[in-house]
Amino acid sequence: MRQMSVFEVIGPNMIGPSSSHTAGALRIARVMHKLAPKDIAQVTFILYGSFAKTYKGHGSDKALVAGILGMDQEDERIKEAFEYAQKEGLHYVFEASESKSYKHPNTVEIVVADTKGNQISITGSSIGGGSISIDKVNGMEVFFTGEYYTLFITQEDKPGVVAHITRCLSEQGINIAYMRLYRKDKGKLAHTIIEADEPIGEEIIDHIMALDKVHYAKIIRL
Repeated sequence: MRQMSVFEVIGPNMIGPSSSHTAGALRIARVMHKLAPKDIAQVTFILYGSFAKTYKGHGSDKALVAGILGMDQEDERIKEAFEYAQKEGLHYVFEASESKSYKHPNTVEIVVADTKGNQISITGSSIGGGSISIDKVNGMEVFFTGEYYTLFITQEDKPGVVAHITRCLSEQGINIAYMRLYRKDKGKLAHTIIEADEPIGEEIIDHIMALDKVHYAKIIRL
C-alpha cells in the first residue's frame, strides 16, 4: 500500500480554489505538455463527471490551459492562462461529456493535434490533494502518476526491444523502480512506462530511439 505524507493530505501550494479541480487538472495537462509535439495546432479538453459540471467555476479550464502551456501549479500566470494561450496562438475547446465511462469523478481526456493533423490523446484523473493518475494514452489503458522520473516509450511489441531499453538505462546507471508494458495485440504497438529513482537525462532518448522498432520516447517529471 502506498503511504501518503501529511503534505499530500493537505494538498500542494497552488493558484486556485481546489487541489482536485485546479492543481490536479493542471498536472494532467502538464503530462500532455511533456508528451505532445511542439507544433500544437489544436487542443480539445473532454471533461467527465465533476469536472464537466464545475470546470468553469472551479478554474479547471484555466488550469488545464496553463498546464498545456507548461506552467506549474504555483505560477501566478495561471489566472491569465487564456490570455497567454491567445498570445501563443494556442487554439483550444472544452467539451462537457455526459458519458459515465470514467474511473474517477474528476476525469479529463486531452486530445492534441499538430499542424500535420497527427493526434495524441491522454485520459487522466485528479484523485485528490493535487495527485493524479494517467489512465489512457491514445486509447490504450496505462498507469503512471508523474511522481517519479518517468520514461514513456512507444515501440513495436517485438523480441529484443525491452532488452534494448533496459540496457540503455543500465548503461546510464539508472535504477528502475517500476516498469510496465501495455499492449492491445501481440506483436503490434506497445507502451513501456519506466519509473526511476533518480533523474533520467535527455541524452538517453537518442540511445533508446537508435533502435528502429522504437517509435517514440519522452521523459516526464512533474
